[in-house]
Amino acid sequence: MELKKSPKADLERSKSLFLTLGLVLALGVVLLAFEWETKPSSGSSLGTLEVAEVEDEVIPITRQEQVQPPPPPPPPQVIEVLNIVDNNVDILDDMSLFDSEAGRETFIDVAPVVQTVKKEEEEEEAQVFFIVEEMPEFPGGEAALRRFIANSIKYPQIAQENGIQGRVYVQFVVERDGSVSNASVARGVDPSLDREALRVVNSLPKWKPGMQRGKPVKVSYTVPINFVLQ
Repeated sequence: MELKKSPKADLERSKSLFLTLGLVLALGVVLLAFEWETKPSSGSSLGTLEVAEVEDEVIPITRQEQVQPPPPPPPPQVIEVLNIVDNNVDILDDMSLFDSEAGRETFIDVAPVVQTVKKEEEEEEAQVFFIVEEMPEFPGGEAALRRFIANSIKYPQIAQENGIQGRVYVQFVVERDGSVSNASVARGVDPSLDREALRVVNSLPKWKPGMQRGKPVKVSYTVPINFVLQ
């Protein structure tokens, strides 16, 4: 059966019009919602504000009582006692005068004066200096000292066989007369090399002694002896 519709009742023709009207109405409602203003209600509806009076607290002012120190005691009374002496009493005079001038029979006791100069000289002689105004000097200077040591050294056989070599430092004292004493190994390498180094140092001839304030003094000296296998 064929469905027949009246052209007047056909709403498809006004579809676009209805859509446009709907969009305009929706937009108008949105704009109206944004522009809508609400006025706050009057303040009378919020109630009454009561202001309570706050009483100021009064703080009493207190002061610490000052304690007065006790008064000082009165000074003691001094009673003067006058002794009345009779003028008829004889006064004994025990004063005796001595003659201060010395005569032939006058004996003068002189205490011995201990002289410390000799003791100071002995202490200075026993003191060993490390640095003095004029250091000790080997006859001929350092070059002569090196030549003497090189000519006097005898390389120990046991050290040669074991390939031992190195530098031995020997420390000794140059006495006030220039002789060498108290030789010791300051830093050694091997017992055989140390003994040979001490033997050579002890065989050194007399040096020119060190001088301090114009006097010869004992001075400590150190000599390095180098042992090298060729």
